[in-house]
Amino acid sequence: MTAARTKDEIAAAIARDIPAGSFVNLGIGQPTLVADHLEAGSGVVLHTENGMLGMGPAAVGDEVDPDLTNAGKVPVTELPGASYFHHADSFAMMRGGHLDVCVLGAFQVSAAGDLANWHTGAPDAIPAVGGAMDLAIGAKQVFVMMTLFAKDGSPKVVPTCTYPLTGVGCVSRVYTDVATLEVGADGVRLLETFGTTRDELAGRLDVDLG
Repeated sequence: MTAARTKDEIAAAIARDIPAGSFVNLGIGQPTLVADHLEAGSGVVLHTENGMLGMGPAAVGDEVDPDLTNAGKVPVTELPGASYFHHADSFAMMRGGHLDVCVLGAFQVSAAGDLANWHTGAPDAIPAVGGAMDLAIGAKQVFVMMTLFAKDGSPKVVPTCTYPLTGVGCVSRVYTDVATLEVGADGVRLLETFGTTRDELAGRLDVDLG
């Protein structure tokens, strides 16, 4: 049995599954790691919410430019041909259906592909929607990167989201530490497992694994 995946291993799996030549937005947090695993020559163009096309991997050492960051304020590099534009133009790209894929984190994903990733509903939680709603409904495909279970052991892939929704029926695939799953109108389909088995997951999830 293979071990559970690290964050970088999940990011690498997502990078491999992004079609060549895609325009892609990487959400704040774990999804930004995907930029470090895209193969040179793939033709994938990374878009940032704060107004950049042609983002490269994270910047390190002498590469760091405080004026060149992604939407999560993480220093990044630029690739040849990179361009910059107003925040409003960036959102127009997101809302206008110009992105092929976006990769987002999540608190919950339903079996039907509903996404909840901006608020847990807890009284002391700080809502953080950002551009997630625009990305969720604007991108042609939405991939989610997260752990499959919360710290208390509760599953994040659920029959119905109990947290406030970001988007309805928008998620197509979920990449986690222990499994990759497809979700949507036909329910959940288990594609791969890591560090666990299908039977173990079936016993911990409240959804059918088609």
